[in-house]
Amino acid sequence: MVLQEKARPAAPPTAGVVILRGAVQVVGELLITAGVILLLFVAWQLWWTNVESDAKQSEVIKEFAQDLGAAPAPAPTAPPAEGEDFGEPVVGAAPGHAGTIGIMYIPRFGPNYTRPIVQGTSQDVLDTLGLGHYDSTAMPGAVGNFAVAGHRQTHGAVLDNIHTLVPGDKIYVQTKDGYYTYVFRNNQIVMPSRTDVLAPVPTLQGVAPTERFLTMTSCNPRFGAEERIIAYALMDSWRPGSAGPPAEIAAQVAAAIGKG
Repeated sequence: MVLQEKARPAAPPTAGVVILRGAVQVVGELLITAGVILLLFVAWQLWWTNVESDAKQSEVIKEFAQDLGAAPAPAPTAPPAEGEDFGEPVVGAAPGHAGTIGIMYIPRFGPNYTRPIVQGTSQDVLDTLGLGHYDSTAMPGAVGNFAVAGHRQTHGAVLDNIHTLVPGDKIYVQTKDGYYTYVFRNNQIVMPSRTDVLAPVPTLQGVAPTERFLTMTSCNPRFGAEERIIAYALMDSWRPGSAGPPAEIAAQVAAAIGKG
């Protein structure tokens, strides 16, 4: 049998080792703290900003509904025939900064997609109130380019699913004057400097428009901002408020206006 030697006591750590261990511990604690702070920041960005924005946007929609209810009732019209032409669309005047233009409904984004459209694209609008209308572009129903911007992943994520649109999808805009139906055509990825997408004829500077465009802009990719994703649509039809909403969004309109 082999005899075990008595273990010798370990030599005490040197001062340098003690300092190194302390430094490693401090760095480790700092990294853990930084990780927790980063997670909290991500949660705030991707969750809480959406909660706050959704609440504020619901208030905007409620106020819009109340304004519709307070407006003089339009003269009733007979139930429109399928494809009835209501003539030239009514084009409203742009409100002041942060004023409400109307509501956007996009069935492709789900049956509950109801977002306010507000004048302006500054941070106070986009971070809180919903879709922001570029001041320099046309109003709904006008010949030219009605352009809006919105966030994808934060502050309400109003255009989170912009990449899911397919040609032929309907995009509905409701104002106090009526309903404007746009049909999605295509999307495009561009650099942030491509402001020509806001031209009266998108991407064609200096060309006089003859059609009614809708352009929606948002950041790309979904969790970044290096590029912009642009969705283009053309107006297909319009109907006055007295004719009621298009059938496809009748339930959504009833739910939205019911908030008022």
